[in-house]
Amino acid sequence: MNLPVLWTVGLLILSNCFMTMAWYGHLKHSDYPLWKVILVSWGIAFFEYILMVPANRIGYTKLSAYQLKIIQECVGITVFVGFAALFLGENLSLRYFVSLGLVIMAVAVAFYK
Repeated sequence: MNLPVLWTVGLLILSNCFMTMAWYGHLKHSDYPLWKVILVSWGIAFFEYILMVPANRIGYTKLSAYQLKIIQECVGITVFVGFAALFLGENLSLRYFVSLGLVIMAVAVAFYK
């Protein structure tokens, strides 16, 4: 892999950490008013965009838009699996590992020449 692709993947991982927290972090705090949760989520999502936009701009120099989106989905699901297990305390079952494996296979197909 070359440097722009590595930068892209790194930035996508970081941006997805922010977005996963913005979208799902409030589930652990269901006692907070919805309007506050929305405002906090928007604030967190701002940092996701600061990382996501450069990731896509850098990545598009070496990757197609299709490849960028497929990487994004794979990274997003991978980050979410860790988040759900570690932060939300949800159980990880075999079907989730199989699902993630299928997504990773989709990435391999997208990059196969």
